[in-house]
Amino acid sequence: MICRLTGILLEKNPPQVVLDVHGVGYELDVPMSTFYSLPANGEKLSLLTHFLVREDGHFLYGFASEAERFAFRQLLKISGVGARMALSVLSGLSVSDLALVVARQEVGRLTRVPGIGIKTAERLLLELKGKLADALPTTSVSADDAHNDILNALLALGYNEREAAAAMKQLPADVTISDGIRQALKLLSRV
Repeated sequence: MICRLTGILLEKNPPQVVLDVHGVGYELDVPMSTFYSLPANGEKLSLLTHFLVREDGHFLYGFASEAERFAFRQLLKISGVGARMALSVLSGLSVSDLALVVARQEVGRLTRVPGIGIKTAERLLLELKGKLADALPTTSVSADDAHNDILNALLALGYNEREAAAAMKQLPADVTISDGIRQALKLLSRV
């Protein structure tokens, strides 16, 4: 319904801002990543928005980038995650950090965000897997990181360290994570 607002920044009170758009003051909740990038009061500002209607009110959320808004919307789709928790996640982690945490399945980093426990973090990692990678520019993963991820995947699948290490030795140095796991599983199925 409301996609973007452009106006004059009137107030900044974390996590809320008031934006004057042609004489109408819009109150928006923003993640801290957006809050830290705001100009001074009285300056022009443009924010992407997400409008949420609930039985207890109408709420407007603002974002500095499309990636933030996309991540917020993906978080809202998860059962048990409301707007307050989604803002908390985006305030504690940048979108690129969140995508990296999801790709590496790092529960510990998510539990450092206030209000996120282990079970919620595990659910977030499961539900967000593969959804944030499309919103981010492609980043190169170092060979060591890829090999560590492949090794961890094999161990999680129940192979012991000796078996996993033997399969890892046979993989090319520049293998991607998904191809490496696939190739390692083929090697291990022949044993």
